Amino acid sequence: MQLPKHQPPHKTEQLTDAFRIFNTLSQNLSDSYQKLEKQVAKLHAELAAVRSERLKTLVEKEKIAHRLQQILSVLPAAVILIDADGNVSDHNATALEFLGEPLMGMSWTLVMRRALMPVFDNPHERQLTCGLRVGVSYRKLEPDSGQIILLSDVSEMHDLQERVNQQKHLSAMGEMVASLAHQIRTPLSTAILYTSHLSRPGLDENRRLGFSRKVLERLHYLENQVDDMLMFAKEGRLTMSTFVLSELLKNIAETLQERIHTDAIRFEVANRVGALRVAGNENALRGALLNLLNNALEACPDQGLIILTVARANAGQLLISVEDNGVGMEKTVCARIFEPFYTTKSSGTGLGLAVVDSVARAHGGAADCTSVLGTGSVFTLTLPIMIEPDGILPGGFSGKSLHLKEVS
Repeated sequence: MQLPKHQPPHKTEQLTDAFRIFNTLSQNLSDSYQKLEKQVAKLHAELAAVRSERLKTLVEKEKIAHRLQQILSVLPAAVILIDADGNVSDHNATALEFLGEPLMGMSWTLVMRRALMPVFDNPHERQLTCGLRVGVSYRKLEPDSGQIILLSDVSEMHDLQERVNQQKHLSAMGEMVASLAHQIRTPLSTAILYTSHLSRPGLDENRRLGFSRKVLERLHYLENQVDDMLMFAKEGRLTMSTFVLSELLKNIAETLQERIHTDAIRFEVANRVGALRVAGNENALRGALLNLLNNALEACPDQGLIILTVARANAGQLLISVEDNGVGMEKTVCARIFEPFYTTKSSGTGLGLAVVDSVARAHGGAADCTSVLGTGSVFTLTLPIMIEPDGILPGGFSGKSLHLKEVS
């Protein structure tokens, strides 16, 4: 048997170094592994904590969502979500009660036409087919992501406001009655005095005509006062019917022609809508416009120009304005001009323009005034009256002191 040869010393040292390096690397690897295990355990713990927090958040959000759903289900207002295409994407139970079916997925424009009727005295309100009045509020969601619409029942608030207005009206009527005796007694006494002069023997024809004209003026004044009081007492409750607008303009022109006693005052009618059949109260509108025209005549005592303009504002709306180049008014006066019993005249009830405002509101419209002291005034009635085309305004309006023009 042959014994192994003795290894050289340098080979043994190399092998020893290799084992030592291996042991060192093994120890380092073991230490790194232990650190990695600790790091993984820490990450697991942090992940568990985050997961637990996330679950708590989701539970809270679910509770909030459930609570919001409960609130929306019992909310006495209708909530409608509209997507970017303008269709109903969601709604609560009250919305279905207000608007009826079908609703989900329907175009909001079609839903409005079907279930929401416009209320002309308030552009932010609508009337449901069941008779309720609702306030309409819009809010955009995110850019180009639709909007949310809120319909809240304001019927009770509207009724309360009507009661408050009625109480104010009754109070104003009490004030009107208190001034009634003075406003009628004075012109009546004057008319009686002039009438008594007519029976005097030997009265020449010129003076007789003068007395007759003064009596007629006082009687017209009494008629206007009584008409204003009666109209104010109605509180805007008017019976509506259809009539031809051109006939109303013709009647107003003839009436005003009788009241113009000088060639220095010109009156023009600018009709920019042609002859229309409109729905409203013809007598009330005639009285309101004559009231404005009489005020314009008083604002132009010596000479001037008065223009009655009828134009179309929007679909279903008329703009009727009376413009004069008379003395005008200060801003403080113009701001209060439609208040009942407010007047700058030495005589009168101050009801004329209050009646004009009442007539405009009775038609679902509004009255407005702009004036410049020393330049003139413009009174405008915006009336949302249903109008139908019916030809053009007939001609034939002419007179010595009355000039009308047609604008087709």
